Amino acid sequence: CFPKPPQIGKSPLSNESSLNIPQRTFGIDYDRNCFVKDGHPFRYISGSIHYSRVPRYYWKDRLLKMKMAGLDAIQTYVPWNYHEPQMGVYDFSGDRDLEYFLQLANEIGLLVILRAGPYICAEWDMGGLPAWLLEKESIVLRSSDSDYLAAVEKWMGVLLPKMKHHLYQNGGPIIMVQVENEYGSYFACDYDYLRSLLKIFRQHLGDEVVLFTTDGASQFHLKCGALQGLYATVDFAPGGNVTAAFLAQRSSEPTGPLVNSEFYTGWLDHWGHRHVVVPSQTIAKTLNEILERGANVNLYMFIGGTNFGYWNGANMPYMSQPTSYDYDAPLSEAGDLTEKYFALREVIGMVSIPSTFLEWFFEISQVGTVVEVLDRLSPSGPVKSTYPLTFVQVKQYFGFVLYRTKLPKNCTEPTQLSSPLNGVHDRAYVSVDGVQQGVLERGKSLMINITGNAGANLDILVENMGRVNFGRYNNDFKGLVSNLTLDQDILVDWEIYPLNIDGAVNHFIHGYPGHPKRSGGNPQSYEAPAFYTGTLSIPGGIPDLPQDTYVKFPDWTKGQIWINGFNLGRYWPARGPQLTLFVPSNILVSSVPNNITVLELEHSPCSTLLCEIEFVDEPIINATTPSTLQADLLFVPQPLSFPL
Repeated sequence: CFPKPPQIGKSPLSNESSLNIPQRTFGIDYDRNCFVKDGHPFRYISGSIHYSRVPRYYWKDRLLKMKMAGLDAIQTYVPWNYHEPQMGVYDFSGDRDLEYFLQLANEIGLLVILRAGPYICAEWDMGGLPAWLLEKESIVLRSSDSDYLAAVEKWMGVLLPKMKHHLYQNGGPIIMVQVENEYGSYFACDYDYLRSLLKIFRQHLGDEVVLFTTDGASQFHLKCGALQGLYATVDFAPGGNVTAAFLAQRSSEPTGPLVNSEFYTGWLDHWGHRHVVVPSQTIAKTLNEILERGANVNLYMFIGGTNFGYWNGANMPYMSQPTSYDYDAPLSEAGDLTEKYFALREVIGMVSIPSTFLEWFFEISQVGTVVEVLDRLSPSGPVKSTYPLTFVQVKQYFGFVLYRTKLPKNCTEPTQLSSPLNGVHDRAYVSVDGVQQGVLERGKSLMINITGNAGANLDILVENMGRVNFGRYNNDFKGLVSNLTLDQDILVDWEIYPLNIDGAVNHFIHGYPGHPKRSGGNPQSYEAPAFYTGTLSIPGGIPDLPQDTYVKFPDWTKGQIWINGFNLGRYWPARGPQLTLFVPSNILVSSVPNNITVLELEHSPCSTLLCEIEFVDEPIINATTPSTLQADLLFVPQPLSFPL
């Protein structure tokens, strides 16, 4: 079943009744093993772009470059937690304006394959599920658990009616909608859950739209992931056996179009591991094999983008993903055309023009430690509890929470503070009366020695490094999820401060009265987690300024950065491999100074070296650092061998 060329002079958006053009339709022809669009056989070549990882300012640019590569369609996920961050509070504005994104795709002439969830994986925090679901601690996610299904039904009742207007048969770009995601890789194997989702999707979208599932290319994964009424597709990587992969799909769909819904152009990264690179030649060769079979394919990712703010996910054994989601994709994180783009263009597309950049550096200064500005970060004050509460229990879903208790005894000699049940999720910065003691980290550092006097404040600043996005451990609670002990004694009587750092960032621009005390720390060279601010002036009147750039952190350790209040994400050069963060030009201005705020959690260069950060014109996302390890590929859905 091969696609026919479009009819010249007939626009799918024209007044069809006056031109006597058949109604817009998209479906499956099981007899000819293909999709059918407007009555004609159709095969799509698609690319993944996540609107949540690309600023709205750049949506049109990225979509045009995808169109010019020869793509017929784009594929995008809908992260539930991005649009309903608090229960019953919905946000579809600004960078979250999904309908505007779909409208742009339609105007540019790109069809859309919508992956609506509710679970998406996507290396996104908690796989797109909102953390407030965990307020019922016994909830079984991605199952027919009544509380979970009630929340899903309510969310889909908001999302899907908005999407119905954008279905292909209604004049929009959406030709297919995915239900759930890679459910065959999840432990629950709950067919009643999938049937409930099918019913909800049909109720809101009607019977005409193609609903589908995606699973790894094996009968094992398709066993629990496929369901009658949902067209089963598979995903697999370059370099493998294409024939065998599609035979797996045929085990669930004996007839119908062959579809690889995730053909991997690269792979995901983790902090402390090398950036994964997949050769362009390998991708081009396997892509050609797929297309020679007349199969449909989606290139995942065509542009990866950025995990701005706190949106990155994590995998088990616990490894959080970095801010960059570059993915070694054909379009770089900044939207530049890469060598891989041109290699794939030989198979599917044309060419465009790369972006340009700004290069600069400037000094910043410390304005206060987290403890010194605690009243601004947690204006409502602490929640008091005998034992520690999780992030969800204090309704803090992202970022940081400060746990405080009093030392119950003198610790004049180093005394063991430990998390015996690996209960620090995910990284904790420990201090006693402002003197840094060290770091506890999930799965890595479960004990440190501390010193201090009885009655001193023991502060545990806990960072949520991203919730698990794949597998059975999506119910990834954050904070101190079990007790801490001091010399085997359980610590009690906690004050728990949820920190609204993003909301307070503007207060740091002008600093606070008085200068913070610098403490030498104990042991090593940790400093108190502190905020630093500065301003960057960009000359006005110069054409094409401001431009895209990257920010680099020479001799800084780990933290978070905001520019003009926009949370760019985490930096962690001490662990790597990512050393730079992408700065989109739309958040920079030339009319007034740009405000920069940095939260450094461990050690800044300011006491001994230049207190500055640097803007550079090229990304560094694959640096070799002392902690860099071989890339971990445990989560590839089939065996792969990627040269590093």
